[in-house]
Amino acid sequence: MAPESPLSDLSIDYLEIYVGNLEVEAFTWVDKYGFTVVGTGGSADHRSVALRNGPVLLVITEAISDRHPAAEYVQTHGDGVADVALRTRDVGAAFHAAVAAGATPVREPAWHAPSEGTGDGIITATIEGFGDVVHTLVQRDPGGETDLPAGFTRSPRSHGAGAGEVPLLAIDHLAICLPAGELGRTVEHYVRTLGFRDIFQERIVVGAQAMESQVVQSASGGVTLTLIEPDPSAQPGQIDDFLKSHHGHGVQHVAFSSDDAVRAVRSLSARGVGFLTTPDTYYDLLAERITPKTHPIKDLRETGLLIDEDHGGQLFQIFTRSVHPRRTLFFEIIERRGAETFGSANIKALYEAVELEQTG
Repeated sequence: MAPESPLSDLSIDYLEIYVGNLEVEAFTWVDKYGFTVVGTGGSADHRSVALRNGPVLLVITEAISDRHPAAEYVQTHGDGVADVALRTRDVGAAFHAAVAAGATPVREPAWHAPSEGTGDGIITATIEGFGDVVHTLVQRDPGGETDLPAGFTRSPRSHGAGAGEVPLLAIDHLAICLPAGELGRTVEHYVRTLGFRDIFQERIVVGAQAMESQVVQSASGGVTLTLIEPDPSAQPGQIDDFLKSHHGHGVQHVAFSSDDAVRAVRSLSARGVGFLTTPDTYYDLLAERITPKTHPIKDLRETGLLIDEDHGGQLFQIFTRSVHPRRTLFFEIIERRGAETFGSANIKALYEAVELEQTG
């Protein structure tokens, strides 16, 4: 039997978002999305907070000097996801396997002492991902107590929402916009360097716009990236707008999974999170296409949730309105009831809803 690849167990450890104003962004995640502040970090060049909602860990970082990469990132792109950190059982083996396969190293493997005397420091290394986004590889002691990023101190009194107020389970996937001509080489890069699989391909046409999409997923199934590039032969559209405003490759949206999307949307809406609206006609015609098995159409209509179905089951999804100054980042709530795909029948509805929002 062939030995298991050191890249076979990759999962998302945390996302790091570079921002221009730490307090404002951290407050937004706590106040609107139900996260709790669990740790703080920093140096002479930056300030960071770690926030958690169930298993989902986010790191919000602001540069306080031009020496930190967040300074140039925010100046170029605005606030955005800058690090998709990947957990693995052996950082050294994973790092060297990825680099040997062509990944560009950023930081060599290093051990970080625990900040609270737990005796179970973590090992990290970093490689380039896409555009200005990197992947920090994270190795934690399976039986240890440290669940924060390297260099963080646990907040003496965690503050934020009560547990379960906004039920999030995991990061289901990230959608990434690429310049035309970059899709194939980006897919090949993840397959070759990190052992991902190319699991789904689709051409999406909305009016005179068109885009190509491929989905790559880690061997473990724990990391899923939806990669999208515009079709330059069609009229410019939303992907072109993103690339122009973001100034290159970047994460367009983060999808958070929930075991009850209706409850999650109601909780988030009550907290002031805005969602894209879905035309009533979508629900008027829904019964002709799908019979929802988990949530009645009435609840879907009230919350604006979309539904799709594939060979494995159903999924429910909805997208937030972007409040980013450049409108280059938004979020998704998704509930999977056996479905393994990404709401193909709803992608067109999403982009039509975004078009309506932008022109309305």
